[in-house]
Amino acid sequence: MQPVNVICIKWGNKYGSDYVNKLHSMVTRHLSRPFRFVCFTDDATGIDSKVEVKDIPMTGFKDFDERKPWTFGHGWLKLTCFAQPLYDLEGPTLFLDLDIVIVDSLDEFFEPEAEFMVIKEWDKSDATGNTSVFRFEVGAHVDALEYLKKDPVAARKPVRNEQEFITQFVDRQGKLKYWPAQWCRSFKRHCIRPFPFSWFQQPRIPEGAKVVIFHGKPHPDDAVEGRSGKWYRKVLPTSWVKEYWQ
Repeated sequence: MQPVNVICIKWGNKYGSDYVNKLHSMVTRHLSRPFRFVCFTDDATGIDSKVEVKDIPMTGFKDFDERKPWTFGHGWLKLTCFAQPLYDLEGPTLFLDLDIVIVDSLDEFFEPEAEFMVIKEWDKSDATGNTSVFRFEVGAHVDALEYLKKDPVAARKPVRNEQEFITQFVDRQGKLKYWPAQWCRSFKRHCIRPFPFSWFQQPRIPEGAKVVIFHGKPHPDDAVEGRSGKWYRKVLPTSWVKEYWQ
């Protein structure tokens, strides 16, 4: 069976090393095929020795390589994983955000034939995908970086964030496909019970879910403790997040 890559990226201090370590642990439990797990980061402090750690890739794009302020917001540094070469990595690669909880096997994420697989963004009617979980071939999308590098202002003008940029870019090339909708579910949208049930029933795991996405607030550690992050959203302490997120 062909080995695959699973990668993540950590910069700044939004997420600690515990998020990387737990992600590695979840992948190890839920992926049966041979894989390399690589974390690109600007601070490896506290990351488990079992994790393969590398510096955030250099791309030849000054704004990224010099960490200009705008590149830290809205996920833009994720695009460094499209660098070519990407250290010694090659082949099928699954990118995972740090703030996810894996609840079922990841094996099927490597089965669909596609050049770029991603979550369909839940609140967008256009081609935009949610890049919390996406799969690509190393080196296949360096042209997206070249396009951004050529005129960063013009390339960013029609989009709000990294995921709009990359998914709309590959869609224009006819290369974009989406995971089955039930595989990747939003904690806020699909797990939290509607009012008033959220006050006496903890969030659920949707049927068929493999990965639960924690975009915005709450984060997984918030869900474990029952912190919603918003006054209008009730989240009871969620036992299954504590069970899986370790």
